[in-house]
Amino acid sequence: MRAVMHERFGGPEVLEVREVEAPHAGPGQVRIRVEAAALNPVDWKIFGGTPAATARGLEPPLGVGNDIAGTIDEVGEGVEGWAVGDRVLGSARTRAMQDQTVVTPERERIARIPEGLDAGVAASLVVAGRTAWDAVESLGIRAGETLFVHGAAGGVGRIAVQLAVLRGARVIGSASPANHAMLRSLGAEPVAYGEGLADRLLHLQPIDACFDCANAEGVAAALEADVTIERCIAIATKGAHGARGVATDLERTGALDELAALAASGDLDIPVVERFPLERAAEAYRRLMDGHVAGKLVVDLV
Repeated sequence: MRAVMHERFGGPEVLEVREVEAPHAGPGQVRIRVEAAALNPVDWKIFGGTPAATARGLEPPLGVGNDIAGTIDEVGEGVEGWAVGDRVLGSARTRAMQDQTVVTPERERIARIPEGLDAGVAASLVVAGRTAWDAVESLGIRAGETLFVHGAAGGVGRIAVQLAVLRGARVIGSASPANHAMLRSLGAEPVAYGEGLADRLLHLQPIDACFDCANAEGVAAALEADVTIERCIAIATKGAHGARGVATDLERTGALDELAALAASGDLDIPVVERFPLERAAEAYRRLMDGHVAGKLVVDLV
């Protein structure tokens, strides 16, 4: 089968598409024929050799990616609840960008893809969707409250905006002016990020909570707007001003079934802004690392 691999840490230039032996499902495992893999910043942080890799004990040679959608084509001994032919989405850390991958459902969460849901959209729900879900859930966002989402046009922020709106919350989202119309269409009040953000937020009070998907400026501005640090979450700059992060075991937890149902019903819009064949995976990561991607990038394997 084809697989994107890297023999050393580095930038996208270290990624190579290779022909390797296909894996097989052992006891407690299922093999998935991957149809689509969605990209996340943590992917390039891992193949780049940052603490995202070293803290997990990951060393080359390695595969790439995490978020997958596809069809189970082999079931190992002792597996219950899953069968050949089931279409699923889920996590396969460093084993996503390959034609077939093996996962252990008890350790790496998978969920069924609802009928009619595109594989690329389904894959895009895995890390971004669960990160957004965990933030909105753990912040305790309720109807009538106001959530400030910093970096609201990105893959995680855009989902968080929609989840909070579905709960009946007022949402303020920071983004570049080019993305303000999009945020309004999702039910958010847009605000420009950058210099003067704190002053702009002061005019939009009261604000109850902050989900910072971009940089420490979001938490700093929220604190000036009288948001307590206990109701601030930061993911791009963990620990910013004392803010907490999201769950660290998203491979095993989260609300994949709920997210997939919302996407299938049209209540959750997941924009896939660009798709690449497997042979152009390195190019896809260069695009992601350039920043300012208002949505998700997907590698198609079929």
